[in-house]
Amino acid sequence: MLVLGRIIVFALKDEGSYNLRGGVRTALAQLGSTKSRDLSWRDMWACVTIKPGPRVEPSSPQVEIIADISHNEVLNIHYPVGGLHETGQNTVRSKKKANKSSPRRPTLAIAEELSRSPDFNSWGKPVVLRAEVPLVAAHESECAWPDTDEHRRRRDFCGHIEGYGSVCACDEPAPLAFSTEQLLNNRVHDVPVTIIASNRPHYLYRCLRSLLGAPGVNPSLVTVFIDGYYEEPLAVTRLFGLRGIQHTPLGVRNARISQHYKASLTATFNIFPSARHAIILEEDLDVSPDFFSYFSQTLFLLDEDPTLYCISAWNDQGYEHTSGDPALLYRVDTMPGLGWLLSRDLYKHELEPVWPTPEKMWDWDMWMRLPDIRKSRECIVPDVSRTYHFGSSGLNMNSFFQDAYFKKHAFSTARYVELRDVTKMKAADYEELMQDLIRQGTTLDPSRGGDPCREGFVPPPSALDTTTYVLYITMASQQDFAAWLHLAKCWHIWDLDGRGSHKGAWRLHMNGSPLVVVGTPHSPYSTFQPKDVASFNTTQVSKPASNLELGGNDVQTR
Repeated sequence: MLVLGRIIVFALKDEGSYNLRGGVRTALAQLGSTKSRDLSWRDMWACVTIKPGPRVEPSSPQVEIIADISHNEVLNIHYPVGGLHETGQNTVRSKKKANKSSPRRPTLAIAEELSRSPDFNSWGKPVVLRAEVPLVAAHESECAWPDTDEHRRRRDFCGHIEGYGSVCACDEPAPLAFSTEQLLNNRVHDVPVTIIASNRPHYLYRCLRSLLGAPGVNPSLVTVFIDGYYEEPLAVTRLFGLRGIQHTPLGVRNARISQHYKASLTATFNIFPSARHAIILEEDLDVSPDFFSYFSQTLFLLDEDPTLYCISAWNDQGYEHTSGDPALLYRVDTMPGLGWLLSRDLYKHELEPVWPTPEKMWDWDMWMRLPDIRKSRECIVPDVSRTYHFGSSGLNMNSFFQDAYFKKHAFSTARYVELRDVTKMKAADYEELMQDLIRQGTTLDPSRGGDPCREGFVPPPSALDTTTYVLYITMASQQDFAAWLHLAKCWHIWDLDGRGSHKGAWRLHMNGSPLVVVGTPHSPYSTFQPKDVASFNTTQVSKPASNLELGGNDVQTR
């Protein structure tokens, strides 16, 4: 990800061998390191090298680099002007120049030193490494990009930001402008897009490339709101020629995020006073090619059906093994977030006036799901999500949780999907649709068919017919999710709460077949349960392991 020709200084702090897995050590070896492969527990190590790139002439000036490290801190890495000085323990002095007639492609580092740990409880002796590195003139190191607005933005970005690979490549750099096809009958052409960002610039870069490549995008309506005065996220935003706004943080932890959301939503509707809706994204989301098409086909529902709370691009239960129809929509009684359409009226008249204040340590999305806030309204979600959550770091996220609950989430890749039965998502029509599905479906009886956790419990679809299957489970009240969470654990889907249902019924695909799980007697659809069919309850089987207990490895989860 570094630009060719950059000087790279590596140094260890405390202990580095544990995180230097095979691929990292191989990469270090490719950069000229000969000692990192042998790095062991609590060894001290420093290395100065150059990423192969621009030519260095023998007459080039030198820069002196000093890396001074001990086990508990990196004491100093600086680039003094003047001659070399003698030093103490484990000092290396190196002065190398590249061949005049060919690009520099070092097979050895400029300088490198390793100090061994004498035993498990001790660190290696401090390493002080000094190296003189040849330089090139500034005009020789710059790329000959055309003098266009796109490349001026590129030149400004690459002059002070590293780590974005081909964006700064001299030959065939990654494009910053996208020629996306027009979206026919685009009903969201005037809907602003709000991107909630913090200090995760590489996530933001990936998100923006995904968004700007989606047909129907209007870059002039995209605003990135950054929580804090961080330079790099703003530079990434400007790299794409987009509007970036930095906010002064309020509150701490969850409260800070909540206040950032409020400030961003308020600013969005102030910047676009005629906007009746806004699409909200977060910086760690990819969007599908039909992202804007999806919202274009569903936006009218939010205007015409007062029982709707939002339109979301995310299906909480939509994993690779539990979804499969990108044209299918559901109603759910939770607010999924992760790419959603919000109406101005809802925000300005209901949410903004009562938004949690900075001293309240509330998650904004959990607050929006509270019964007093949601007021029994529902959201529209797709069977196959139109966003993909890739972020593995954040206040409430780590790589373990990402692997367990988000990695295997299904994601639509089609450029255009004509959604089916969109008008039937209105409240009265959806009730009729649900009743028809359950009434005409094939009921599964766990007392005869065995444990629903068993592979193959739900039959696969036939070549001539796709039958909807119905499974009844015990659910004594609105908050009784014991049976559902038992199934969620063994089905390896979201098992931390009972989200994603509609009136006590969940819709998903299992083994390729549509399945409706009805909670009895709470759900009004319980009236369709045959008298001779038993409801599944947790006393019938042993407790399965959750995704977290499984460790997030090789489980079919998002």
